[in-house]
Amino acid sequence: MTTAPASSTSQNVPRAGSVTFGLIGFLFLVEIVSGILQGYYVPLISDLVKYLHIRDADFNWFEAAQLLVAALTVPVLAKLGDMFGHKRILLISTVLTGLATWALVFADNFVLFLIAWALQGFYTVWLPLEIALIFDRGRRTGRGPSQTRRAAGFLVVALETGAIVGALLGGRVFGWFDHNVPLTLMIPAIAVTLVFFAVLFGVPESTPLPGRRLDIVGFSILTVGLLLITSGLTFLRLNGMTAWWAYLLIVAGIAAFVPFARYELRQDDPAIDLRVLMQPTMWPVQLTAALIGISLLGAQAPLSAYAGTDPANGYGLGLDSGDRSTLIGVYLISMIIGALFFPVLSRRLTPRVALIGAAFLVAIGYLLFLPLHLQVWEVFMNMFIAGLGSGALVGAMPAAAAAAAPLGQTGIAAALTNTTKTIGGSFASAVFGIVLAGGVISAVSSGAVSSTASSLAGYMTVWVICGAGALVAAVLLFFVPKLAFADAALPA
Repeated sequence: MTTAPASSTSQNVPRAGSVTFGLIGFLFLVEIVSGILQGYYVPLISDLVKYLHIRDADFNWFEAAQLLVAALTVPVLAKLGDMFGHKRILLISTVLTGLATWALVFADNFVLFLIAWALQGFYTVWLPLEIALIFDRGRRTGRGPSQTRRAAGFLVVALETGAIVGALLGGRVFGWFDHNVPLTLMIPAIAVTLVFFAVLFGVPESTPLPGRRLDIVGFSILTVGLLLITSGLTFLRLNGMTAWWAYLLIVAGIAAFVPFARYELRQDDPAIDLRVLMQPTMWPVQLTAALIGISLLGAQAPLSAYAGTDPANGYGLGLDSGDRSTLIGVYLISMIIGALFFPVLSRRLTPRVALIGAAFLVAIGYLLFLPLHLQVWEVFMNMFIAGLGSGALVGAMPAAAAAAAPLGQTGIAAALTNTTKTIGGSFASAVFGIVLAGGVISAVSSGAVSSTASSLAGYMTVWVICGAGALVAAVLLFFVPKLAFADAALPA
């Protein structure tokens, strides 16, 4: 008699350890492919430039276009996931990514390749949708936040592992196929196609909240604002600080959020619930995503350039491409370690303290570059420390946003961390490009050996901005309530 209620409860509420095991396995495959898409093309850039008969600088347009598509589409797709089911939208975004990836195989000119490359940016919504799927399953056990953090760590491991595999495969496959570009580009297209079936047959659907509607007007205003801001930042990066029209675009984009806020506050089901966004468990997380995006998306190219700079200039490491790849590999491995240890620290301390600690690690890693940057071991150590914090935050930020969001808004909350991270990265890329380009003139005038090497002051500025951004993020996280993102008690 006394065992019946317990048995009933165990049937209705799955065990914590079994809720997401199968789900994580299939989503692990999705993030492996996501990492492959991010790493596979990097060693092929110079060959793609020759294949398309363009200049090296023209390749920047591909990255800018993909970031723009990601910033514009991720919030809308995540909201649709909250409305109709996250698995359904994950499948749709996988189909769109697959079509774009296959289009790259057959694109043989700049315009077609640019369009296909931009549309491939739909894959950026995968992680937010996966976080929402996992949190929806975990919510039924009363341990949604902790399970989501743990699963997010595994997904980041998959992402970074995929990036390493992709980077190692890209150049080698190109050689195996006798430098045939279309055949080489088929590999990621096949991977995306296969992962569609993994989602279709292996991932259960989330439970959408009925009675929702898509705020078309709100998303339209948001799209215009994001389009103006990201376009302005892109033009700054490509044209330098003298591009006055770029500043006008950025100001106009920021101004668009005034009517957006007024309209959204009058809606019953807004595109983005600003009241939720202003809660102390949410706004520090979103700002942290933007600030960490500065180093996560903006600092890698300057660091690679610094590592390859001839030490005869008085700075730089003079590493060849193979050694620079090792540096990147060390950074990615440290991100994997950080992602794995973050859930452990969250259990031993609190999620809030673990987030603060991760942000401080990023700040320490980049600020250490100021006194320690002339020896190879110093740069490797700095990158390893920064990578530990970055790896923890990549999965922790969308998981924390999902935990702080009310029922029916987990997808859009997780996706906003991606959007703000993208904006932070775009801002950093523009500023760093200008700073380092100006440093080239300074370095030449001061008699540097290499006419293309940026000045040490330029690199110092990059490190200060990255470190200061992470430091501000750590301070902002102190405003989060002490027990935020913790598991709620399971209701009877």
